[in-house]
Amino acid sequence: MDFELSEDQRAFQATARQFARDEMMPQARDWDEQEKFPVETLRGAAALGFGGIYVNDDVGGSALSRLDATIIFEELAQGCTSTAAYISIHNMAAWMIDAFGSEVQRRKFLPRLCSMEHFASYCLTEPGAGSDAASLATRARRDGDHYVLDGAKAFISGGGVSDVYVCMVRTGGQGPKGISCIVVEKGTPGLSFGAQEKKLGWKSQPTAMVMFENCRVPAENLIGREGEGFTIAMKGLDGGRLNIAACSIGGAQFCLDRTIEYMRDRRQFGTRLSDFQALRFRLADYATELEAARLMVRRAAHAVSEGDPGGTRLAAMAKRFATDVGFEVVNGCLQLHGGYGYLRDHPIERVLRDVRVHQILEGTNEVMRLIVSRDLLGN
Repeated sequence: MDFELSEDQRAFQATARQFARDEMMPQARDWDEQEKFPVETLRGAAALGFGGIYVNDDVGGSALSRLDATIIFEELAQGCTSTAAYISIHNMAAWMIDAFGSEVQRRKFLPRLCSMEHFASYCLTEPGAGSDAASLATRARRDGDHYVLDGAKAFISGGGVSDVYVCMVRTGGQGPKGISCIVVEKGTPGLSFGAQEKKLGWKSQPTAMVMFENCRVPAENLIGREGEGFTIAMKGLDGGRLNIAACSIGGAQFCLDRTIEYMRDRRQFGTRLSDFQALRFRLADYATELEAARLMVRRAAHAVSEGDPGGTRLAAMAKRFATDVGFEVVNGCLQLHGGYGYLRDHPIERVLRDVRVHQILEGTNEVMRLIVSRDLLGN
C-alpha cells in the first residue's frame, strides 16, 4: 500500500484548491444568499477538466479514477460545498452515459457535458419512491420510434436548468428488473418542471420536480437495454456516494481550519481558547475523525475503480461514515465559535446547512447501513 499521492494527483489537487480559493470561496456567500446558480464558474471548473472527471478522454473527459475524483471534490468543497456537490451530480450523470451509452450517444451528449456547455441531472427519486427506489412509478411506454413518459421525479438538482436529464423509468413490470434508463433532453414536448424548492442549504444549485406528461422521447436515447436501468443507477450512485462523502470532508476541513485560527486568536477568562485542554482535545478528535473518513473514502474509491466485488459495500460504508463525521465536525466547529458561528457573517453556518443533506441524498445513511448489513449477512 502506498498512501502518498502521485505527482499527477498532487498537481490536480493543487489546481482544484487554487480554483476553489480564487473562484468559489469569495462568491459562495452571495451564491447562497441570492440562490444563484454560478454558470460561468461551473464552466471555469470544466475548463480545468472537472466537468467529466472520470469520463473517457475521447469525448472530452479527463479519464481520471474515482480516487482522483475524491481528491478533487474535497478541494472544491472547501470553496463552496453546495456548488461542488452539483459538479458531483453532473459528473455522475455524464459517467452513466459514457459507461453504458452507445458510441452515438456518447458523442452526442458528452462533449458538451464535459465542457459544461450543457448541464446534467440525475433523475431517480420520485414523490412516492425515495429510499425504496425500485418502486418508482414513472412509466415509459414504447410507441414506435419513441418512448412516451408519464410521471414525475422529485428533488432533482438542476431541475429546470439542466439540458440533459438521465432518468430511470419503468418499461416493464414491478421491481428493479422493470426499470430502464433514458436521456430526456430539455425542450422535449411534455417535459415540464415544478417551482424551485426552498431549501435549508444547497442554495447555489436549483432543485425542482421534473414532470413528464405524454412526453415523447426518441427510443435512441435509451441508455443500455430495457431492464438495465436500476443496475446503471446503482453503479452511478457508487461514485456519487464517494464524491458526496469527499464534499463532506472538504466542507468539514474548511471549518476546522478556520476554527483552529479562531481559537488561536479568541481569548476568554484571560486565556486563548487554544490553551484550554478540553477544547484542544476536541480539535484532536475532529482531525482524527476526518483523517479516518478520508482514508475510508480513498480505500472505497480504489475498490470501485478496480471493480472490486466489495466496492458497493465499501462505498456505502465510506459515505455513511464521512457524511456523519462531516456534519458532526462542522456542528462542533460552529459551537467552538460560540455566537459568532451562528451569524451569517461567518461561513460555518452555511457549510452546516450544506453538509446536512449529505446524510440524506445518494441514499440515506440508514440505507447505507442496509446495504452493508445485507452484504455481511448475505440477504
